[in-house]
Amino acid sequence: MFVEQEEHFEDQVINGQTIKVYKPRIEITIKHLKTGKEYGSDAEAEEDVNNPSTDTTKDDISRNVNVIIRGIPMGGKTNL
Repeated sequence: MFVEQEEHFEDQVINGQTIKVYKPRIEITIKHLKTGKEYGSDAEAEEDVNNPSTDTTKDDISRNVNVIIRGIPMGGKTNL
């Protein structure tokens, strides 16, 4: 498992106004379905698929995405 994005807020300009936009924590798990091997990155899994000395195909790779959203204040009176 590796973290693709840490939880944070970022400023974005929408309709001329600067708005804080919430970005949740995103955890990725990439596994070989036949062997159970867990990869540390998308690139590592792709290397295994492209390696001619293995029989790994794209269909052997599973990519699970876990999005973690914490309770954040919402509503018209919210001031982040």
